Amino acid sequence: MGDHNVEQEVDQKKAQAFMKAVLDDLRALAFMLEHGGVESGVTRIGAEQEMFLIDRDLRPAPLSLEVLAQTKDPRLTTEIARFNLEANLNPLLLTGACLSEMEQELNELISLVRKEAGAFGADVLLSGILPTLLKSDLTLENLTPDPRYRELDRGVIRLRGGPFTIHIKGLDELDLTHDNIMMESCNTSFQVHFQSNASDFVSHYNTAQAITAPVLAAAVNSPVLFGHRLWQETRVALFQHSTDARSRPQLARSQPTRVSFGDSWLEHSIIALFHDQILRFRPIMITQPDEDPFQVLARGETPLLSALRMHNGTVWRWNRACYGVKDGVAHLRIENRALPAGPTIVDEVANAAFFAGLMLSLPQEYGDIAARMNFDDAKSNFFRAARHGLDAQFNWIDGRSHTASSLVLDHLLPLARQGLTNARLSITDVDKYLGIIEERVRSRQTGARWIMKSLEVMQDVAPKDISQRRLTAAMLAGQKQGDPVHRWPLIKALEPDDWEQGYRTVGQFMSTDLFTVQPDDLIDLAASVMDWRHIRHVPVEDEAGRLVGLVTHRGLLHLLINRIGDKELGVITVKEIMVPKPFTISPSTPTLEAIEMMREHGVGCLPVVEGDQLVGIVTSYDFLDASARLFQKHLRETTESAETLTMAQSA
Repeated sequence: MGDHNVEQEVDQKKAQAFMKAVLDDLRALAFMLEHGGVESGVTRIGAEQEMFLIDRDLRPAPLSLEVLAQTKDPRLTTEIARFNLEANLNPLLLTGACLSEMEQELNELISLVRKEAGAFGADVLLSGILPTLLKSDLTLENLTPDPRYRELDRGVIRLRGGPFTIHIKGLDELDLTHDNIMMESCNTSFQVHFQSNASDFVSHYNTAQAITAPVLAAAVNSPVLFGHRLWQETRVALFQHSTDARSRPQLARSQPTRVSFGDSWLEHSIIALFHDQILRFRPIMITQPDEDPFQVLARGETPLLSALRMHNGTVWRWNRACYGVKDGVAHLRIENRALPAGPTIVDEVANAAFFAGLMLSLPQEYGDIAARMNFDDAKSNFFRAARHGLDAQFNWIDGRSHTASSLVLDHLLPLARQGLTNARLSITDVDKYLGIIEERVRSRQTGARWIMKSLEVMQDVAPKDISQRRLTAAMLAGQKQGDPVHRWPLIKALEPDDWEQGYRTVGQFMSTDLFTVQPDDLIDLAASVMDWRHIRHVPVEDEAGRLVGLVTHRGLLHLLINRIGDKELGVITVKEIMVPKPFTISPSTPTLEAIEMMREHGVGCLPVVEGDQLVGIVTSYDFLDASARLFQKHLRETTESAETLTMAQSA
């Protein structure tokens, strides 16, 4: 849980005072480590659960503040977007029935949020990325009104010096720019915390770096963003882009990004990690410094080190080193940030069990992993897992090559079982949760694979938005039922109601596969586009992708009628015939409003824009198709009602 007490008006004096506090905190931590001031001999596990709030149409519901006001549970807090929430679980000793206790607490918290959200017509969904999320949802209007998030947005944009550029390639390709930090809110995670001892921290941290790839490969759950099929765990690429605060000069000299896997194994102690972060990354946010940490230590108390923790909270390593204080006792822990939320609570706890078991067993099995594995292999494995999931190929210990599936099944699951058993975890829990990982990998049905296969089934029978809505509905139903994702059936058919729900706004069924021309193109090209693609309207955009006009079939006919025999006809350009500044709508425009706009202005086509960028097009034929489908649905319902009435009268 991040510190929300941040300074909103920062001058040079305050910035200098904050940096001095960061350095003092780091010196105090080094002193504590040297003199046994950090808890040792105890291993705990904890977690953070991020979640989406969704409305009755399965779209983001910006109601986090309203829901929190009703729950009044200190374990729940805000996230960057008003349609996200975060739950912070109580840390548990890593022994006995801690895993089933974690599952029980998660169920309790999700049920609580679901109950209070229901009063506002909303629900809770656990998903790495919400399939129905649109770029238009990512405005500052949906930013949680909290100083921490405002300063985070302001600070990252200030350091970067301009908008974010996001380019991700998978089966499809996503290329866009965005002018605020709200892209981060597309991602929700299940972050596992592992408490380590000071003497074991280096070994545990390097182990976490090595095992994140295979654990992630078995847990991927985020293959779709804005309707684009990208990586098996698209969150990894998206989070790195959405918080990239590097300026152009920093990019030119390959300055590392604040979201990173790291560049080398950790040596010596946790202090080395903090040194690197302070040297490489300027503070984005600052807080009022605490009392001098050495004065706190002199009284025999434990310093909070708030300045160091604030700075550390704005550097998002996939395995983050954390200092914390609980009940007056300082501790060190590793926060694994790579695992996605969902598909179910039991799947998440299974992922945590796999991670924790390997954290316990690998140091004993392999010794110093940094001596037996190339760091570049660990880093490459991580990105391969994010891209390909269980289809990834890994370079593992001593340079041996394994598929992700064979590495998990043949080597790592037995080691995880050994680690949990040696820590005296409940055998029932070990069998249950590691059994889920084994069955998931053997069946090869991760959350990401289930999503992709289900979309493939619906690909040719439904518009993209309706498929994503149907997918979200099935995910919600599966979560509420509680079966792990490897037992979920693929979506096989569309429900009749999906068509009606899918036509409420223009963005839900507009065409995004566009064929455009530019103002200086020959009109012959525009005519050819119409002929080849069987369309009656061609948008005109400039080189920057801004809509500047529209060529219509009617306009072409008018040109031909009035200039028959004109020898110059072949050299007429698009700008001479296009309709400049055509009527436009946004993706969120209600369907009925768009229909009325077409009727009022006598047009058969409306380009769809966000800002000045062309994102889609909708025509009168699209509305006719929607009307036909809805008519067929209502006709079927009327027929069924009549048959039911006839049968009742006959009886």
